[in-house]
Amino acid sequence: MGPKGWFILKLLMFQGLFISYSQDQEDFDFFYLVLQWPGAYCDTKRSCCYPTSGKPAADFGIHGLWPNYNDGSYPSNCDPDSKFDKSQITDLVSSLKKTWPTLACPSNEGFKFWTHEWEKHGTCSQSAMDQHDYFENALKLRDRANLLEALTNSGIKPDDKFYDLEKIKNAITDAIGFTPGIECNKDPERNDQLHQIYICVDTSGTEFIECPIFPRGRCPSKLQFAKF
Repeated sequence: MGPKGWFILKLLMFQGLFISYSQDQEDFDFFYLVLQWPGAYCDTKRSCCYPTSGKPAADFGIHGLWPNYNDGSYPSNCDPDSKFDKSQITDLVSSLKKTWPTLACPSNEGFKFWTHEWEKHGTCSQSAMDQHDYFENALKLRDRANLLEALTNSGIKPDDKFYDLEKIKNAITDAIGFTPGIECNKDPERNDQLHQIYICVDTSGTEFIECPIFPRGRCPSKLQFAKF
């Protein structure tokens, strides 16, 4: 094989590696729907800022819809060319402000938060859904989970009292049919608080499933459900 032949072979090999890498970036096993309790987010040393639309409702808000692998790792920032485009979600903005509110400082509308979530996580799900579908599916899944109702129906209320971790898990499992992952944080007094709930979703981004793996980190047997 002459020099030209070797060059063509190497070029084909490079292209093959490149294509394989690109496909791997969009190949994932499931989603985490991550829902956060605003009372716990705000009750930390860093505190929080309410969005420009005002204080959100005392309910679980969306943190994100994150593609994941079964080994616990995850793809991220898969397509630098796919920028967040607010014009694609015009019909969803009012719902996003209510149920996917930003609590970061300084106070803002939320577009910075949604931009981050799309560009880091959403771009890795484009084999399953476009930008509008990504946000719309997350909103629908959050409403279907209806976590606050599931917990309050079991007597678990955001009243600063402490509740058994297993009772929290069981209340959500009974309501949605699948076991959630629970993440906690600490308030300035070092109390462990119910912070985020992870629910696993299939690769279409539409149906709850049993989690292949739960997020890292352990919570104690009793958690405070903070007021908001």
